[in-house]
Amino acid sequence: MKNLKFIWLVFALFIAAPSAYAADLKIGVVNAGVVLDKSPQKAAALARLEKEFSARSKSLEAKHKALRAAQEKLKKDGAILSADQRRDKERDLLSDQRELQRLQDEYSEDLSIRRNEELRKLEKDIAETIVDLAKKESYDLVLYQGVIFASDKVDLTDKVLEMLKTKK
Repeated sequence: MKNLKFIWLVFALFIAAPSAYAADLKIGVVNAGVVLDKSPQKAAALARLEKEFSARSKSLEAKHKALRAAQEKLKKDGAILSADQRRDKERDLLSDQRELQRLQDEYSEDLSIRRNEELRKLEKDIAETIVDLAKKESYDLVLYQGVIFASDKVDLTDKVLEMLKTKK
């Protein structure tokens, strides 16, 4: 009987100990999607990408318009051209079309690489900000990604966004 009481006492201590310890924990949650969407650093990164790639984008658009105009011209003038002239112009158009496709593929790949670089920088900055906030406000645990639910009481998203705004 004494052993049974002892076992129940130990069991009760195990159950009570984690809950007593958990009451002392300071836990926070940061909504990754909201921080990524609303951070001023995202807007700045998008502006940098726009500035960096706008000239190439305009150049590609101009080449695309020129190619379409050349295709329309061949369509209109095709009846009055000789077979050799028509074949030569079709080859030139095909070559121009391939070149344009290559340039568009390079543009897309370069833009994707730069976008990923900017995203990695942004994620690193956000992580550093979260760690700074957690240390400053003495949090024991802060969850950032993979959270299914968190009450407003533990949500640190707005605080992280405020700190990011001061960093600009």
